Amino acid sequence: MSERITLGHGSGGELTGKLVEEIFIASYGGCRVRRLEDSAIIDGLSGGAAFTTDAFVVRPLFFPGGDIGKLAVFGTCNDLAVAGARPRFLSISFVLEEGLLLDDLRRVCESIGEAAGLCGVEIVAGDTKVVERGAADGLYISCAGIGTLLAEGLGPEAIRPGDAIVVSGPIGDHGSCIAVARGMLKLAGDVSSDCGFVGPAAEALLGLGVRMMRDPTRGGLATVVVEMARASGLGARLDEAAVPVSRQTASVCDILGFDPLYLACEGRLVAVVPADRADAAVAVLRSFNGEAAAIGQFTEGKPRVVLATRVGGQRIVDKLAADQLPRIC
Repeated sequence: MSERITLGHGSGGELTGKLVEEIFIASYGGCRVRRLEDSAIIDGLSGGAAFTTDAFVVRPLFFPGGDIGKLAVFGTCNDLAVAGARPRFLSISFVLEEGLLLDDLRRVCESIGEAAGLCGVEIVAGDTKVVERGAADGLYISCAGIGTLLAEGLGPEAIRPGDAIVVSGPIGDHGSCIAVARGMLKLAGDVSSDCGFVGPAAEALLGLGVRMMRDPTRGGLATVVVEMARASGLGARLDEAAVPVSRQTASVCDILGFDPLYLACEGRLVAVVPADRADAAVAVLRSFNGEAAAIGQFTEGKPRVVLATRVGGQRIVDKLAADQLPRIC
């Protein structure tokens, strides 16, 4: 029988030390985390730096295309990348539930190590707590990241009327994958999360005068564009026919009544670029994903988002009062 987490693993004693040495350090690699000190001394950063922090409570822990470990690393690194930074260092903390299989924890940690390698980041610090059975759905992860700033001035204040809105690939794949993984429906084809790192694509856009970037996680594409419009004080117009949606995600939305505009992505970015750079931006993004597309533009007027529908009508796009599908990251 596989070993399980006990409350003793969170005591700070021998069981904690065994957990740290045999699972965390063995999976992450790197030298700083091996020092097991209370803080990591970070050197090698020149110029400005970006910092972010996030928590991950996805259910289920493992899903097609990823797991909570990859999600934590990619999600944190993506937040840095769309801010115009190159991710460098991560701190990762766990809340473990009594009874969690050690094999499952090891699998998550190995995914963390693999994802960190793909992002080019070093895990330099972390912490572990254990809670009673039934209190944490297996495990939760908190992750913080530091990156070297590559570009300044990105943000809603830089957006101008006429600027194009581009997306790096099909939207909603993570949200639809989680819905299927929870057993909400059965599909004949595979539905896989887009969980991945957007850093190289984000860096490639920096040379094209990009105004702002965001990763459309909770709340999806619609929420990101609404937030951009409100923050910039401009209107925005989206073309529904231009928004890329995979066949599998479209099927999930048709069956469950979801709107793909609000389904989460975990490996996509939304960027605002000058109108005369839109074609170049799409071409750059298509070198990473062939379905990247220009999907709209910012306009003069009230800070609201209007969707031109496939059937020739229009509707206002706003933020949902609550998520269509909670616990997706």
